[in-house]
Amino acid sequence: MSAGDGIRVASLDDIPQGEGIAVDKSVTGTDDDIALLRDTDDTVYALNDTCTHETASLAEGWVEDGYVECPLHSSRFCLKSGEVQGLPATRDTCPHRVEVRDGEVYLFPGETP
Repeated sequence: MSAGDGIRVASLDDIPQGEGIAVDKSVTGTDDDIALLRDTDDTVYALNDTCTHETASLAEGWVEDGYVECPLHSSRFCLKSGEVQGLPATRDTCPHRVEVRDGEVYLFPGETP
């Protein structure tokens, strides 16, 4: 499989609805781990895992209605764009393109969704 097809990083079943899992940067080749976040409508999104406010894992946050809420101080980020939607964070996080094919999740690190 070429890099153009993405990196298989998980099965959809690995990510509980409304939650996330972190994929180690050694797998993704990115500067930060990547959080795979499954919204309540089963859409999967990928954002840099580390909250831009303090060092907390967004994969450990709460996912609902198009947002992830950081578990540490409740900063909110848009799953689609990585845009900050709630303080105390003030810097956006980086989104990555992700595709679900036949129940498998493929990540395109560094590609804008």
